Amino acid sequence: MKKYIKLIILLFVICIAGFVAYHYLNTKVKFNSTYVNGNLSGNLYNAGLFCESNGEIFFSNPNDNGRLYAMNVDGSNVHKLCNDSVMYINADKNYIYYVRNNTNKVTSTMFFAYDKNSLCRIKRTGGKAFILDKEPCIYASLIGNYIYYLHYDTKTATTLYRVKIDGTEKKQVYNHYLFTCNASGQYFYYNNPDNGQLFRYDTASQTQSLFYDCNCYKPVVMDENNIFYMNVDQNNAIVHVNINNPNPVVLTEGNIEHFNVYGSTIFYQRGGDDAALCMVKDDGTGFKELAKGEYSSINVTSQYVYFTDFSSNKVYYTSISNPGDIKPFN
Repeated sequence: MKKYIKLIILLFVICIAGFVAYHYLNTKVKFNSTYVNGNLSGNLYNAGLFCESNGEIFFSNPNDNGRLYAMNVDGSNVHKLCNDSVMYINADKNYIYYVRNNTNKVTSTMFFAYDKNSLCRIKRTGGKAFILDKEPCIYASLIGNYIYYLHYDTKTATTLYRVKIDGTEKKQVYNHYLFTCNASGQYFYYNNPDNGQLFRYDTASQTQSLFYDCNCYKPVVMDENNIFYMNVDQNNAIVHVNINNPNPVVLTEGNIEHFNVYGSTIFYQRGGDDAALCMVKDDGTGFKELAKGEYSSINVTSQYVYFTDFSSNKVYYTSISNPGDIKPFN
């Protein structure tokens, strides 16, 4: 009889140990071994509503209040991951990171708005979200094992913060705002809010340095040499420059409101009386007007360009390889 009791106790202990081990492994945060970047720069400038990662698209579904969904790259296998309305989506091989936006419609113009947003992490398969920062956040960007983002509170207004992906080490990096969207490896690039100069911030050493002297807005640094930006001195015309041959090439007319870069193509919103969504090649050729009207939140994946009608908030898309056939995103 005693042997049976000991056996039952042993089995009970093994079960408990197994449960504890499973719970630990299931809840232990998996860190990145490299300086992985969570989304394309142009997407994050445009509210980060779509994010392609390891063969999947994570997106804010306009047909379900902006809630977090996933699908295959070709648009198949659409499924919901959680009930949060989301923006500024980032992903690595283990998790999805996003700004929760459950109180307002999702739009790329929400910069200084006081939205009751929080910064969250969730498994790629969905489930319950883990809160990284419960305060209102915006413009979040994954760089390695940290999220850099703009944080709002009533005392310091909008300032640059970072937090580790396990929710620890939250701290203010600067006491003012900086766009952190344009990340490349351990660096992110930003325009100085005072004079538009292009700076590079090294997240490893936590230092900054002047990268290119210009008056830019929302720059996209593709590599060590090639830069795209809206030139403030030219009414926000989009410019391409190779810093080894610093003669900027003006690609568009002025009054540009938003843009995104994919490969050698720039998709952008032209403002003014003749507002339209347009495209042009990075050498200034191949201009094409894609759709008349005001559009925002221009997001790209390897196969499609997604954009939102500013008035109706409806989302449309067209092919990356052959842009022009505009379809509603249902």
